[in-house]
Amino acid sequence: MSETAPDAERDAVLAALRPVVDGIAATFGPVCEVVLHDYRRPERSVVAVAGSLTGRTVGGAMSEIGMRVLARGDEARDELNHVTRTGGGTLLKSSTMVLRDSTGAVFGALCVNLDVTAVDRAQALLGALAGAAGAPADAPATTFGDDIDAVVDAVLDAHPLRDRSWAALDRAQRLELFRDLDGRGVFAVRRSVEQVAARLGISRASAYNYLSRARAATGPAAYPDPDPDPAGGHA
Repeated sequence: MSETAPDAERDAVLAALRPVVDGIAATFGPVCEVVLHDYRRPERSVVAVAGSLTGRTVGGAMSEIGMRVLARGDEARDELNHVTRTGGGTLLKSSTMVLRDSTGAVFGALCVNLDVTAVDRAQALLGALAGAAGAPADAPATTFGDDIDAVVDAVLDAHPLRDRSWAALDRAQRLELFRDLDGRGVFAVRRSVEQVAARLGISRASAYNYLSRARAATGPAAYPDPDPDPAGGHA
């Protein structure tokens, strides 16, 4: 298959799914949001959206969930019924269904988010009335938005090693930090190495060095290097 054939095929799949996005959202009403992603452009992956639970628009960024799927490359699997919270506290049940071309390569995702906040409250109320209420489990928060930099920052800030300064981390911990960030898809995003370096207070060259060493220990990333020339400008 030629280089342009897969892109033409993928474009056709995305075009066919655009009315599906609107149809699913219309079926479930205002408690539903459907987002269509094109992973060929991670920083602005949203190509269609219906609903407004996460506030994203066409041309916006993927969430932490999307970056995690992207990091797995062609080994990615559907993530169904994942319960999470938005920054504003809305409880969501999210399903991410990966899109593949005829070669099996992952190139995008169809995501459905349902606002289950009211359902959760009703369940808690019914449990209390029945005398069977327990302490509700806190759902993890997920950063949604059109700004990919905010998503990268959220992933970095949530890492358990971030409660210590870079200077306080030993070499193994520094490699662990970069390995974990890489595994969560952070470095699939353009300019993310610079962003992480600035947040950690280290040089871009040092960040690339730790990323290279982390990948050497765990194998190559599932996606291309977003900026393979450490000395070059922004891609």
